[in-house]
Formats: sequence, C-alpha cells, structure tokens
Amino acid sequence: MDESISGFRVRGTWGDVVEHGERITSALREVDADRSYREAYEEWDDWRPKTHERLSEDVNEKTAAQASVGEGEGERAGEDVDDDLQTAGERLSESYEKLEDDDAEGAVEKWGESIGHVARAADTAGRRVLRRVENTVYKRVMTQVAPYYFDNDLISANIRRVRGEDDTFVFEVRVNDDDRRDDVRNVLHEYEDDVERWHVDTEKETDAAAAAEGVEAPSTGGESKPSTN
Repeated sequence: MDESISGFRVRGTWGDVVEHGERITSALREVDADRSYREAYEEWDDWRPKTHERLSEDVNEKTAAQASVGEGEGERAGEDVDDDLQTAGERLSESYEKLEDDDAEGAVEKWGESIGHVARAADTAGRRVLRRVENTVYKRVMTQVAPYYFDNDLISANIRRVRGEDDTFVFEVRVNDDDRRDDVRNVLHEYEDDVERWHVDTEKETDAAAAAEGVEAPSTGGESKPSTN
C-alpha cells in the first residue's frame, strides 16, 4: 500500500484491490466510523469491490447508481407525476369555487397548493429524465475515459484498470474525516506490520468466471479477517 495526500493507494491484481477495500473497511470499524457514519459506512461497504464482481459490470452498475440524482419530494412521498398533476387540477378547481364564494383567502390557499403540486410533478419528471441521461452517459461514455469512483461524507475512492494491463488495477481510497484518517492510517500500518495473510471475503457458490476479468475468485467462504498464521 502506498500513501499520498490523496489517500491510501494500491496497485495490483483484483485480489489486491479487494483486500485493500476490506482492510480499509475493517480499519473503519476499529475506529468506530461504522457507528459515527453509519449510513455513509454502509454505502461504502456496499460499493467497495468484491471478489466475485466484475469491474465493468458490477462496479460500473454500483457507481452509476451512487452517482445518480436522488429522489425528490414527490418520489419520496410515493406520488407519480400524473398523481401530482391530477391533484393540482383538483386544487385549481377548488380555488375557482372559493372565488365564486367570495373566499379570496381560501382561493389563494388552494391556488398555492395547485402550484406546489405542479412544481413537484415537474421536479419528479426532471429527476427521472436526468437519471436516464446520467445512467446512459456514465455507462457508455464516462467509464471509458474516467475511473470508477465513489464519494460520500466518509470515503472518496476511485478504481481503474491500468491501460494495456488487463489484470492490473489501481485503487485509491481517501478517508474524508481528518481525525479518523489518522486513526485509519495507524490501523492500516498495524495490519502491514502484524498480519502475514489476509482472509479475503468470498461468496459461497462463486463462479470463478464471474470474478474480475481474467482473475479467478477463491472458492472458500467466510468473513474477512487478519491472520498472523
């Protein structure tokens, strides 16, 4: 493992990449980042490369999903565009009824609710279009010229295949919390000094052909953990 201003970096096989991600994940747990940054830690743990995955398929898919525009208010409320537009029309009709009843205040209130639903429908539709465009552009274009990346409050990371070397990858991870970065650095150095062999996580029933391109996955299962044996 190399260390720079930008993070903890490893260059090697797919197995080296997977091990690097597991060591950092284990170190994050040791410094309690999994508790302090629970959601961010879980996002990282899901995204980090796994033994049975392919870079151009699984990591690609997860990166596109992680980079995608989030859900808006309407989507979080379970409302479709058509639902919001229908509700907007109903509120507009109610606004006219209030005017006929000389209830100006009620008319303005219903009119405001109508505009709110129209805006939410437009937001939902816009986010969906952006996600479709993002997904297509990212998968078909961006991954051809840029590394696969991950970013949240806890971790920033990127991984790429070395050009001209199908079985060689570069994986760089940065801990964004300054204090925990130092703690993680210390734990990683302890691993390098004390751990002779790292037991890499593998999925049971893993098909070796489904591992990173050209790299066979170990056939044994179990939790990742350091070993001094």
